[in-house]
Amino acid sequence: MKAVIITKPGGADVLEIREVQTPPDPVANRVRVRVRASALNRADILQRMGRYPAPPGAPKDIPGLEFAGEVDQVGPEVRTWKPGQRVFGITGSGAHAEYVIVPGDHLVEIPENLSWENAAAVPEVFITAHDALFTQARLTIGETLLVHAAGSGVGTAASQLAKAAGARVIGTSRTPDKLEQARGFGFDETIAVGNDPLTIVNAIRELTGGHGVDVVLDLVGGAYLEANIRSLANKGRLFFVGTTSGAQGNLDIGTVMGKRLKLRGTVLRARSEEEKATATRLFARHVGPLLANGTVRPVVDKVYKLEDVARAHERIESNQNFGKVVLLVD
Repeated sequence: MKAVIITKPGGADVLEIREVQTPPDPVANRVRVRVRASALNRADILQRMGRYPAPPGAPKDIPGLEFAGEVDQVGPEVRTWKPGQRVFGITGSGAHAEYVIVPGDHLVEIPENLSWENAAAVPEVFITAHDALFTQARLTIGETLLVHAAGSGVGTAASQLAKAAGARVIGTSRTPDKLEQARGFGFDETIAVGNDPLTIVNAIRELTGGHGVDVVLDLVGGAYLEANIRSLANKGRLFFVGTTSGAQGNLDIGTVMGKRLKLRGTVLRARSEEEKATATRLFARHVGPLLANGTVRPVVDKVYKLEDVARAHERIESNQNFGKVVLLVD
């Protein structure tokens, strides 16, 4: 099969398309999927740079955390899936290839209204957003959510899901142009941060009448830590999902204690098979119908052929993308 290969740690030029061994016939509860499209994530960039190795058991040199395709063959313990079914899902690595093998309970049937490109842009960001906001943060009707990196895949997924659940959603971005694009995806208000994250604090104070926000979904990291703590309401919840601005920040423990805040990090890739299966099942139950009826939708920035994977990586690294960058594999 054809696959994207990381030949060595480095820039986008280290990526090559090579013929490699097709995964063997699936055993037990495994399913082999013929991949038709696969989206990129920041983790793929970091894996290519040698800074985020694949988890045990996943391909070390083939990136790709999510995919959309057709069931090719199933293991003897699989009862849910049959060859030919359109499915999408998540994997620890290896999705930037023509075939991938995953546990059957890590798959979800693709709604009929989604193309391969749109379906590939769904799993990682919508499962991450749904799990963080509802399984962990327990976001409820009438609460206020602050989402950083409003134009990212997780950002647009989170805003749509929160809005569908009856929450008020505020989004931030460094540049006003991404905020204009984001307004159509569930954001009630937006804040242009520029180069000063503390801009957020006064803006949140004005937008919430001094109350603060109930939940922060932070896809940016260290540079926004102080602003997050100061912007949260009493008993607020802060969830760290990304570290594009760094993993270090100054923490005012006194404010955390005084407001009785909850701070938590979350990551999908490193979880156990059982945890991923649970997150996938809840996504299918709660988000699947919203995708099928158009209440929420994936946001695709650009689509590239597999052979143009280096350009796709460069697109993400430029920070110019709004939504997901997708590779067509077929």
